[in-house]
Amino acid sequence: MKKLFTCFLIFAFHLALFSQDGFLADYLKKWENSAAYTIEFAEAFPEELYHFQPSKEEMKFHEQLVHICGNMTWLSSAYLGGIAFERDLSNPPQAKAELIQLLKETFEYVAKTLRNFNAEQLDTEVDFFAGPMSKRQVLMLMSDHVTHHRGQLVVYLRLNDLKPPSYRGW
Repeated sequence: MKKLFTCFLIFAFHLALFSQDGFLADYLKKWENSAAYTIEFAEAFPEELYHFQPSKEEMKFHEQLVHICGNMTWLSSAYLGGIAFERDLSNPPQAKAELIQLLKETFEYVAKTLRNFNAEQLDTEVDFFAGPMSKRQVLMLMSDHVTHHRGQLVVYLRLNDLKPPSYRGW
């Protein structure tokens, strides 16, 4: 009976680990799709409107892009074990081509962090400023944050009579 229980525990451990690896693989696929979709928004907006601001309470279009980048690099390096991001975001680029390059680099930075991430750490709790959360929750937060700000970019395009890129699902 003890041997059967031990076999069950080993099977359960491997099943849980496989599920976590599956989560990371799914997340990475979704992340790469999110990167391509977000970059489409940056490409669709004319450079002469990159300083467009719908109201004084809102960020300018280019600031939204920099904010997305800053959040990704912060969460990845502070909570997911990513190495320090190579670029200094305190003085971000202003030109469209340079901002698109920054977006590509930050999305790839996160993807690299995820490819090196140990799935066994997904449920590890971190001391987040809003309260404790698991690293899995940090991943979900990062994805939601990108989606939130990309949604704002839809409005920026519409306010300028521009058609947003077609929706990309999974």
